[in-house]
Amino acid sequence: QVRLVESGGDLVQPGGSLRLSCAASGSIFGIYTMGWYRLAPGKQRAMVATIDRGGVIDYADSVKGRFTISRDIGKNTMYLQMSNLKPEDTAVYYCRADLVSDGRVRGDYWGQGTQVTVSA
Repeated sequence: QVRLVESGGDLVQPGGSLRLSCAASGSIFGIYTMGWYRLAPGKQRAMVATIDRGGVIDYADSVKGRFTISRDIGKNTMYLQMSNLKPEDTAVYYCRADLVSDGRVRGDYWGQGTQVTVSA
């Protein structure tokens, strides 16, 4: 069994900061790319940021310069440091991992999501 658990979502004022975490646990052999995605009301789920095992990073244009993705490969953990938050960042944020299980099966895994609300 593989499990991804996000944490760190909260209510924050515009201009504020939050740090999200995603911890992967269970029967994991190795993790390739990890990423953060978000689902805002009335919109489709969208990529926020991704980071591969080599450290190559990609950001959505809307968060460049404000969000920073990082990961600790040894701990199977990923982070998203969010700064200068805007109301349009309000969404449920999901963690995704492209990984290989101990059974040598590769697949995409998702967390349950954590709510980020940016409002005065």
